[in-house]
Amino acid sequence: MPDTPSPGSASYRQAGVDIAAAEGLIPRYADLARVAGRPEVLAAVGPFSGLFNLRGYRDPVLVASADGVGTKLKLAALLGRYAGLGHDLVNHCVNDILTAGAEPLFFLDYIGGTDLPDEAKLEIVRGIAEACRDAGCALLGGETADMPGLYASGDFDLVGFIVGAAERDNVIDGSRIQAGDVLLGLPSNGLHTNGYSLARKVFQVGINGTANEAARLLTHYDELGETLADALLRPHRCYLPGLKPVLPRLRGIAHITGGGIPGNLPRILPAGVAARLQRGSWPMPPIFGLIQRLGNVPDEEMASVFNLGLGVILAVAPEDADAIRAALPEALVVGEVISQHGEQRVVYA
Repeated sequence: MPDTPSPGSASYRQAGVDIAAAEGLIPRYADLARVAGRPEVLAAVGPFSGLFNLRGYRDPVLVASADGVGTKLKLAALLGRYAGLGHDLVNHCVNDILTAGAEPLFFLDYIGGTDLPDEAKLEIVRGIAEACRDAGCALLGGETADMPGLYASGDFDLVGFIVGAAERDNVIDGSRIQAGDVLLGLPSNGLHTNGYSLARKVFQVGINGTANEAARLLTHYDELGETLADALLRPHRCYLPGLKPVLPRLRGIAHITGGGIPGNLPRILPAGVAARLQRGSWPMPPIFGLIQRLGNVPDEEMASVFNLGLGVILAVAPEDADAIRAALPEALVVGEVISQHGEQRVVYA
């Protein structure tokens, strides 16, 4: 059977991709990226690749990571609140390489979607640039791809790529963690960037993108002290400013993201030890209690999906705990490292 040709003449723009509009955004992206520069940058937004002169290290180890924001994007798009997503993206990636003791050097982003308005793209990149500036990280470049047929109209994805560096003898890999070490927790400010598929199901928001869903997001809850949107769209915390001065004293850093404490804390523990956490030793933001109550979510499921109030858990030598807490007043003693008996890596007292 012969192919059926398109009626009339065809163009890329008619197919859903406007090259001229995309190219027109590049200088605007470059303007936004200028706030997030470093002297090592040799070429940033514009050329085919970014150039960065690695210097100032005696024996550098490059530390890289890539991550996204997940279905939190659906909520931001529903209300047109895009700038916070850039902070989410950068802060998540900064925290990930921070677990190795790395300083962030440069960042690249990727936005792929269909019919995402130009102003939304600019708001996202503006947030990325601001978060990079705050972390002392250069925004070196990125990619924006319009892909009709792959994404539904209005849908998009957002991914970040970060490269940092640490001196080889300062890399934090958890190998020095031992029984008797103290576990300190730093609070989260909510869901950060994980668990949104479950949260969206519980609250029935960000499902079909309806006006009723937007209205639900704008509902004020007394137990939250704010709207649901404010609680769910609060950007992921960046822990670099607080942790940077104490990095030499830390034996391990766990970033509590997807999988919660049971899925992330064991990633830094060497063989033969486990973590014993003290129940009730840290406050839990009320958004988690609301999700659990309205969704009738079991405790075990909550723990395996959400951070439940701890964004980072640190393993430190007992003799260093007081000094670290003095430098980090928000750090809470949440448990200890114990000799492992059986297969469990995380137990609760």
